[in-house]
This record gives sequence, structure tokens and C-alpha cells, in this order.
Amino acid sequence: MTQGLSIRLFLVDGTPNGLLTAEIMNWTGHVLTGPRSKLSELVQRPECGRTGVYFLVGSDPEGGARPLLYVGESDDVGNRLKQHNRLEEKGGKDFWEKVCLVTSKDQNLTKAHVKYLESLLIKHSLESGRYKLVNGTAHDYVGLPESDKADMAFFLEQIRTVMPVLGLDFLRERSTSLRISSDEPDSPVVSTPRFVAEVPKVKAKAYGKEIDGEFYVLAGSFARGEWSGIDGGYKTLYMQLCEEGVLVGTNNGLKQFSTDYAFSSPSAASAIIVGRNSNGRIHWKVESSGHTYAAWQDQQVSAVTTHVEGSMQD
Repeated sequence: MTQGLSIRLFLVDGTPNGLLTAEIMNWTGHVLTGPRSKLSELVQRPECGRTGVYFLVGSDPEGGARPLLYVGESDDVGNRLKQHNRLEEKGGKDFWEKVCLVTSKDQNLTKAHVKYLESLLIKHSLESGRYKLVNGTAHDYVGLPESDKADMAFFLEQIRTVMPVLGLDFLRERSTSLRISSDEPDSPVVSTPRFVAEVPKVKAKAYGKEIDGEFYVLAGSFARGEWSGIDGGYKTLYMQLCEEGVLVGTNNGLKQFSTDYAFSSPSAASAIIVGRNSNGRIHWKVESSGHTYAAWQDQQVSAVTTHVEGSMQD
């Protein structure tokens, strides 16, 4: 069974939309995040005068489906954030709506440490592909002793743990092993089935799996060759996947998934397959039984309820 973990969150001004700090026990790192509207308060915090890495996050002004992300480092984060707050024509960045900075409580992070961390963070953000990175390519920074690299590897793992809790999942790994089994002996659900979705009219057929709360369409699956629905909805995502090479054209007029791709929901995945908005809870069916995703999910909930009730009676 996976070991639990406590993360301490503190609402600095007592409101959920203000400044927030996060810490993990036995980790020297300290996380501070807040909206851009609170920047004047944030830069007054002592953390902002320390050496650290920071993230600027915002929606794509051009309407892209993925948020934008900038990863930076500085030995005076507060001063760097003031620079980023300027108008773009004056050297600033306009897109960001939220900032998150990571420093060390014992102030042992050096300029060399954060430059190395920045290179790792950019690399992992690009590999995740969940956000569109404004930085571009990763910088290879190797100017650290072996022991310090090991320390920074641990530091990075803690950052990767905290960020999703704060609603920032740009470091969250996409599943590459497609784990479908639960090896926990007490789990009433022992496996995740493979789902199938078809568009008979155009002979498109796709396969999917639900893993770690996301719905993956598997590489080799086929989708409609062009968007046929109304503008808006998932059309932007469909076009984006085509531009990024996730969906590639085929000789039969369909689009094919070049890699496994994670969607936020079965309906998002179904819409891309069908080429228009679609109820994925009905369209995706368990390959072995033909049950809809909705029926399968209801069975899982019922199985858990029965398991819990049986344990209470014992």
C-alpha cells in the first residue's frame, strides 16, 4: 500500500484566493503561491528575497487548450517577479495570472542549485506536455557535484508532489507503463479494463484505459479525420493535437494517435475520436463486456460499497 504523506497548507490572509504557503515534513523546501493581483503583498514576504525557482502560469491569450508556463530562477525572486510584472514591451510577461515560488527554509539553496533545478524543471515540464512552456528548450546545467545533484533530485521530487496539490500539474508524469492492475490485497477492484469507442460511419475505432484519474487513448487508435462539430468546445484541443503530431493523418482519411495521450475525462477523449462533442460516459464501452463506461463505473462504486459494508459487519 502506498505510504501516506502530510502537506501543511497555510492561508496567509485567511482566504482561499489569497497567498498560500505549503510545506512537507522533513523537507527544507518552502512553497509560496498566489494570484498576480496579490503580487504587491507577495513580494514583501521574506521568501521573495531568497534564492529559488519560480513558476508563472496563465491561460493562453491565443485560445490554446493548454495553459502557459514560464519556469525561472533567481537569487532574488521578488526582484525578478517585479521585472516580469512590467508590460511585455518593457521586458515583462503579460500572460501570467498566478505565481508560485519555491525556496529553502534553511536558505542553503545556492545559485548553482537553482540553475540546476530550473534545467530539470523545464525538462520535466516539456516531457509532461500538460502546459505550453514559454521558455522553449531545457538548458543542460551540469555544474554541480554528484552529492548536490542527489540532493536536488530529492528536492525536485518534493516539488513534484506539492504542485498538483496546489492545482498546478505541469510536472505530473503521463503514464508510460499503462498500469492497469491493483496489487493491493484489500482492493475490491482488481483491474481496469480496456475501453473501446467506434465511429462506424467513418470506420474509426479507438482504445482507452483509465489510469490515475485520467483517461488515456492508446497509441494506434483512430479518430475522425477532421472536426465535424460546431466551433468551440473541444475543437481547439483537436486542432492542437493535430499541430503537435499527437494526431497524424492516414491514407484512409482518418487521424491516428501517434502516442498514448491522457485526457481529463472520457468525454474529452470521446470528442476527439468522434470529431464533435460527445458523452464519453456512454460512448466508451468495456471491450470485454460491451457495458458503457457509466455502467462500469457504477459497478465499481457498488463493489466498494459492498466491500465496506461487509467489513463493518465482520
